Amino acid sequence: MMDTPWQERRHGEDKHRRNDHRSAFQRDRARILHSAAFRRLQAKTQVLGVGMNDFYRTRLTHSLEVSQIGTGIAAQLKRKHPDKEALMDSMSLIESLCLAHDIGHPPFGHGGEVALNYMMRDHGGFEGNGQTFRILTKLEPYTPGFGMNLCRRTLLGILKYPQLASALHQLAPRPAVPHYRQLRPGDWTPVKAVFDDDREMLDWVLAPLTNPDRDRFTQFSAPNERHGKTRFKSLDATIMELADDIAYAVHDLEDAIVMGIVSREQWLADVAPVLNQSKDSWIQAELGAIDNRLFAKEHHLRKDAIGTLVNGFVTAINLIEDESFSEPLLRHNAVLQADFAEALVALKGFVYRHVIRKPEVQMLEYKGQQMVMQLFEAFASDPERLLPLNTRTRWQEAAELGQNPMRIIADYISGMTDEFAVRMHHQLFSPRLGGLGDLGQDF
Repeated sequence: MMDTPWQERRHGEDKHRRNDHRSAFQRDRARILHSAAFRRLQAKTQVLGVGMNDFYRTRLTHSLEVSQIGTGIAAQLKRKHPDKEALMDSMSLIESLCLAHDIGHPPFGHGGEVALNYMMRDHGGFEGNGQTFRILTKLEPYTPGFGMNLCRRTLLGILKYPQLASALHQLAPRPAVPHYRQLRPGDWTPVKAVFDDDREMLDWVLAPLTNPDRDRFTQFSAPNERHGKTRFKSLDATIMELADDIAYAVHDLEDAIVMGIVSREQWLADVAPVLNQSKDSWIQAELGAIDNRLFAKEHHLRKDAIGTLVNGFVTAINLIEDESFSEPLLRHNAVLQADFAEALVALKGFVYRHVIRKPEVQMLEYKGQQMVMQLFEAFASDPERLLPLNTRTRWQEAAELGQNPMRIIADYISGMTDEFAVRMHHQLFSPRLGGLGDLGQDF
């Protein structure tokens, strides 16, 4: 294990736990698992509108599946690259990243994210990955002011976009929105970055890097009509991101099949041609005709097909080296072989077109988007009157210190579960009078 600055924590700890022989990354994993932010994922749906029974996936079950896939990828890489085992000797680290990767996502999926980004348009914007970093480093009350106080390497691994939002934000004028009911999500795509409010923690995470490594690692495409985009990720982040992509493409597909949202005919028209025309013989042979099992009435055949898909992608990942970096964690990246990457793109596109873009799903997303904007507008209109006590105190402190008090409102709303946001909206806007106990305690 790399006993280096990467195992340091921002806030020094002097914990003397009885017979505690866990590694630093095992402690990180425990802190994430036991956090309130992680528990709330059980009440945030992975795909809005498919939750009519107890089968569908939530953000929590999705994160558990990403964790399982992530450790599978790491195990494969250790076998393929035994000389690099020192880089990947902690499964707890990979589990931590995969379990934590979604905890910053707000209620109502992409609709909630766009809504908060629009309401925060003059206050630094909003984006789910940036909020994840903020929860881990500042908001989760494991420490007073340092969040979960995770290891530097864990935080480096969660950084999918290692740059500040202000550097990536495009300055081109956006279409005027006469009323937020007319807000089009495509016009208000969030900047994928760390919030400027969290600059200090980003600087701390990147502190061990040499100046050339840091300059290159934080490079990005220049913003024009779209936001700028960072170019590089650490080794751990690439493993986590691949696991997330595989889980999204395969397991959300499984939900859609079971719910009857997608059909075998759509698969044969959209995905099968890509698989059958692949240059990889295994993809042609094993995946080209997988629809026979994937859409079978027998559950065990479908599960076998899902396992085949996951195994195919996990075993097609290798390490590459970028010699322009001196830091090993940046020098190495996990990448999916080209033919399998093409197949994964086909699966993700299929889920996006036939599930995410389904009108019924988009209507629910729009409804959630409207609720989030109305909640934000209400709290921002009179924070000292409407915010719960703990959040009001944080808002007042931010205002007094000349910080960004609107970020506190975004923190509060983004932390809500779908159901809590619905109840809060009902409490504020329904003609029916609510009681003091309708919402439960402040969080």
